[in-house]
Amino acid sequence: QVQLVESGGGLVQAGGSLRLSCAASGRTFGSNVMAWFRQAPGKEREFVAAIIRNSGRTYYTDSVKGRFTISKDSAKVTMYLQMNSLKVEDTAVYYCAAEARNYYSLSEYNYWGQGTQVTVSS
Repeated sequence: QVQLVESGGGLVQAGGSLRLSCAASGRTFGSNVMAWFRQAPGKEREFVAAIIRNSGRTYYTDSVKGRFTISKDSAKVTMYLQMNSLKVEDTAVYYCAAEARNYYSLSEYNYWGQGTQVTVSS
């Protein structure tokens, strides 16, 4: 089992920044793929960014490229999402996820955090 706990959400004005953290514990050695997803009110959960823990390779959805950066600490147990130049449309509950064969496939992830709210005001 893997436990994921997100933190760092909050309220920020458009153009501001936030840094989300996802602390992983338990059987983390098998979680080579970790990702951030988000879900806005009335919308489906969508992929935001992913990182391959062993290689460090990263992937982003087009709408956040150049603004968001996904990273991990050297011990590979904490994942981060640095969000800059935030827009109102970035408002959502952000979830971290771990352990999937395909980083973009929401249904494949075995473990999820409880989510953290990010609200961007105009």
